[in-house]
Amino acid sequence: MKFSVGYQLFSDSEFIDKIAEYKEDIDEVYFSWADFPNGRNNQIKRSDMTPLEALEKMNADLKKLSESGISMNLLFNATCYGKDSQSRAFFEKVGDSIDLVQRRYGLKSVTTASPLIAKFIKANFSDVDVRASVNMCIGTKEGMDYVKGSFDSFYLKRELNRDFAAIKSLKTWCDENGKKLYALANSGCLNNCSAHTFHDNLVSHESEISAMDNGYVFEGICHGYLKDEENILKLPEITNFIRPEDVHLYEGLFPAMKLATRVNADPIKILDAYIKNKKFVGSVLSLLEPNHTMTIRPYFYENSLIESKTENDKLIYQGTEKALIKLEEDVYANE
Repeated sequence: MKFSVGYQLFSDSEFIDKIAEYKEDIDEVYFSWADFPNGRNNQIKRSDMTPLEALEKMNADLKKLSESGISMNLLFNATCYGKDSQSRAFFEKVGDSIDLVQRRYGLKSVTTASPLIAKFIKANFSDVDVRASVNMCIGTKEGMDYVKGSFDSFYLKRELNRDFAAIKSLKTWCDENGKKLYALANSGCLNNCSAHTFHDNLVSHESEISAMDNGYVFEGICHGYLKDEENILKLPEITNFIRPEDVHLYEGLFPAMKLATRVNADPIKILDAYIKNKKFVGSVLSLLEPNHTMTIRPYFYENSLIESKTENDKLIYQGTEKALIKLEEDVYANE
């Protein structure tokens, strides 16, 4: 299995060097650009770098990865662009950005949640693969058929990650229509989250919101929900992550799996688990985005104690009661 890895800006080059080391197993690196809203926080806003230093470091990192032969995937995956969503100036900026990224690093694909951005790219950059973001939650043939004129490939709806029958059906449709199907391996989001769209929209407007005198902080429905011990116990069955040990079950279904590594505190650990070791000992939640390890303290989900089985064409995680361990609070002192 090849992997798509999310770029994260660090002051050192350890993460970039690790990506380059694993380049034979990495299909592409995906990243947001400049001040465009995207599915995560603004990566060039850092306390340890000036904006200029951050841009220079990002440019050096992407150039190094491109020169190592790794393909580039540009993100326009915000779920809302506000007043800019249909403006001529916005699309001129999108086009200029794509042109710049192409010239600097080469560009294989763009991932977007906007049908309008997809249409614009198809009309102006015919050599770029346009991929439907996982934030579009496409999980049916009809959903893909509706927008097949604007998209070349699709990210699978998260909730279908362990449903092989559904994946095979969608893969067949993609094969018949000249499309490709991808999946996000390590999402920590709860299945069918009632606040998912709301949360994605908040992230899209993060810069504006951070400048306001806000009366509330929204950390996601999951944080409050997982304070209940009964909900913690069923966490593996109400999420959709695929453990490193089970990636091999998906060979031939996806050309690559996406690894969420743009905000994880230790993205190298994720690369090692999925690419190098193909297994992991430790908190399975620490591999996910969002990472719920601290949310469920003092409980701890030990990945190596979770058992996998396939039944009725579905991947099932069992033994979760054994994998859920209650630890002393001081175990988290260095987290």
